[in-house]
Amino acid sequence: MGDTARRTFVATLVVVAVVGGALALWKIKILIALVFLGLVLAAAMRPGVERLAERRIPRPLGVAAHYLAIAGAIALLVWLVVPRAIDQVDEAIGGVPTSQQELGQRARNSTGIKHQFFVGLQKRLKRVPSAGSVVHGAVSVGVKALEVMVGIFFVLATAAYWIFERERAMTLVLSSVSRKHRRVVRDTWDLIDAKLGAFVRGQMLLIAFVATVLSLCFWAIGVPFWLLLGIFAGVVEIVPVIGPLVAGVVAVGVGLTASWHVALGAGIAVLVVRQFEDYIVIPRVMGHAVGLSPLLVLVSVTAVGLLFGGFYVLLAIPLIAVVATLVDVIVRDKDPADEDVPAVLFPKESSG
Repeated sequence: MGDTARRTFVATLVVVAVVGGALALWKIKILIALVFLGLVLAAAMRPGVERLAERRIPRPLGVAAHYLAIAGAIALLVWLVVPRAIDQVDEAIGGVPTSQQELGQRARNSTGIKHQFFVGLQKRLKRVPSAGSVVHGAVSVGVKALEVMVGIFFVLATAAYWIFERERAMTLVLSSVSRKHRRVVRDTWDLIDAKLGAFVRGQMLLIAFVATVLSLCFWAIGVPFWLLLGIFAGVVEIVPVIGPLVAGVVAVGVGLTASWHVALGAGIAVLVVRQFEDYIVIPRVMGHAVGLSPLLVLVSVTAVGLLFGGFYVLLAIPLIAVVATLVDVIVRDKDPADEDVPAVLFPKESSG
């Protein structure tokens, strides 16, 4: 009787500990996601930082150079895109109405997206919030913006510290593993790092390629808001499978506001670029960087989005790539040293 009670008590403690641990992890899931995002970013930057270190440039300066390059690219994009996007919107709606009477006239005389825009603007103006609501909304937006800035800083700091401490952490982990398994553990670590880095660098190249090519195609076809649509199509490349479908649907929908010929051309442009990307660009630039089937990618992205929310979709493929690699090594007994990973932008490093 005493043994039964003791076993029941121990089992209850284990269940409570597991449930408590799961709840604790759920509460800090955003922190875990930001840390993982920092590790993924570090994997993408580390080859460049190491190349600079070989040229006697200290790693902190190498990381700072990468961050400055990222900030410069974003600033250049904003400088090139925002003024032209504003001009496109202003041209599409025929100028911003300056009075209620002019707004009402525009709403009556317009059709399609223009009509919906002006009608929606009329409804908004009729429900102008009070001063207190405006202040409260401004405070809420400010708090959210501060949270986003803190999150970005945390990810950048995590990536930098991981680049500096990676070898020390690897040494610590390997020292706790039996000698006969150390090579496999190190090769697995390097394989995951290479996969994540190649995926991120390749994804950035694909975003730039799709945004540039589709913007030019939409401009040639005469699609309204061609620049905004092209950039949108490039950005949603981050969301595999679903993103390109959404880009195609939006492009066709906006094209229909001009004519069915423009909509057809926009749909064909998205389809042709997507096929060229799938059969030419991706195999040559990325190869099979993460080694995942399209079906597994689709199911994983959808499941992560439903369980955790839209932000976590960004981490779905890197996370599943890590899990798949561990399954291959631990369950399927594959040798990680034999796995081939595309070296996007950087030559493949020799293991060991």
